[in-house]
Amino acid sequence: MNLNPLLEPKTMAVIGVSATNERHPANVIFDKNNHRYPVEVFAVNPKGGQLHEETLYARIGDLPKKIDLAVIAARAEFVPAVFTQCIKAGVKSAAVISGGFTEGGREDLQDKIVAMAREADFPFIGPNCLGIFSPFHVDTFFLPIERMIKPNNGSVALISQSGGILVDQMIKFSQQGVGMSKAISIGNKAFVKEIDLLRYLMTDPVTKVVAFYVEGFAEGEGRDFVLAAQRSPKPVIIMKSGKSEAGHRAVSSHTASMAGDYASFKAAVAQHSILEAANEQELVSFCEVLSVYQHSIDGKIGIITASGGHGAMAVDACVTEQMSVPELSPDLKDKLKDAVSESVRTIASFGNPVDLTGSATDDDFVACAKIMGASDEIDCIVFLLLPYIPGVTLDIGVRLSQVCKKYKKPIIAYVPHVEKYNMMIDGFELNGIPASSSIEGAVLMAKALARN
Repeated sequence: MNLNPLLEPKTMAVIGVSATNERHPANVIFDKNNHRYPVEVFAVNPKGGQLHEETLYARIGDLPKKIDLAVIAARAEFVPAVFTQCIKAGVKSAAVISGGFTEGGREDLQDKIVAMAREADFPFIGPNCLGIFSPFHVDTFFLPIERMIKPNNGSVALISQSGGILVDQMIKFSQQGVGMSKAISIGNKAFVKEIDLLRYLMTDPVTKVVAFYVEGFAEGEGRDFVLAAQRSPKPVIIMKSGKSEAGHRAVSSHTASMAGDYASFKAAVAQHSILEAANEQELVSFCEVLSVYQHSIDGKIGIITASGGHGAMAVDACVTEQMSVPELSPDLKDKLKDAVSESVRTIASFGNPVDLTGSATDDDFVACAKIMGASDEIDCIVFLLLPYIPGVTLDIGVRLSQVCKKYKKPIIAYVPHVEKYNMMIDGFELNGIPASSSIEGAVLMAKALARN
């Protein structure tokens, strides 16, 4: 199955564009792609005509170019006829935005388009989905452009059965500074399924991490997907809903998915070394850290902080996540003590956490990072940085990144995410150090490395 025209289209037709309703989903999709993205887009309406000086083509066969991707936003009962036209015209793929198929009780309609697609080797995603968002390339989401919050270009691909969950995660990725390579909403996943997208993304040169929001699998699908994920050279993260009986019912009414036995699913995921995110915070944290660091750790965490309270909370979070915060050897403690400035040496604590207090400076943090970076006693350093401490500057992220590169040991930072501190946060993230907005998030990043 060739998914390149679907995920990297050069030409696109939007079918169902209205000549009278500017807010029709097809109109939103056409308008946001027309002249804003490199994909060449055409509008199709059975009546033909004009829309703001743009031609409305009556049939997809009338288009002046061959089409890679057809975005179908026509009523469900019309979609089989649209498929016939697309296949006859040599269209290479489709995203069926329309709802009203299996999830609405019309299994017959969904079965019909699947049979057509299978016979013609015509890959499509959906129905009942948002489609594809690829930064600076294409956006088939029927959400007004002024309301979209889009992450920067990056290396995380997120595939979701729920369009709403996908958009929410894009907002969280944007807030956390996590860049995306692709966001794909698959809805009822009638034809192109998670395993197809995983196989494509495993070889995508831009994507480093592949994450999924899953509601359920048909019989046999889950096992095949888990085995494929285990073979992936890239980290695969799964967040699943339908864990409870009530959640199972909600999933069935949403995308007509079979949620299945969650206990069996969880055991299979763990057995095959696939990361499961328990919630949205874990998903964002896992994606961010694995987009930076791909190698795993044993989970021996060193904590360097400017606040004893922050250090204690981080230790508790590490223990909760089954990672160790080992007591440092006397030799390592002495090295840390000798490395810091004299004013800090007399008041700091050099256990683990290393509490440098509110008197610490950039030089103190960097000196301790070098000592821990060279030590085999820990395999990941978590910095708890408080930007309001007088001795800490906006350069701290840049300086610590040099230590990370020298010793090839993962460094993770906690920095409160508010606009006032954006320059400090950028100093970390632009230099390859993930920076979480919470202590728990920083620990979850370490957890991902320990489970990867």
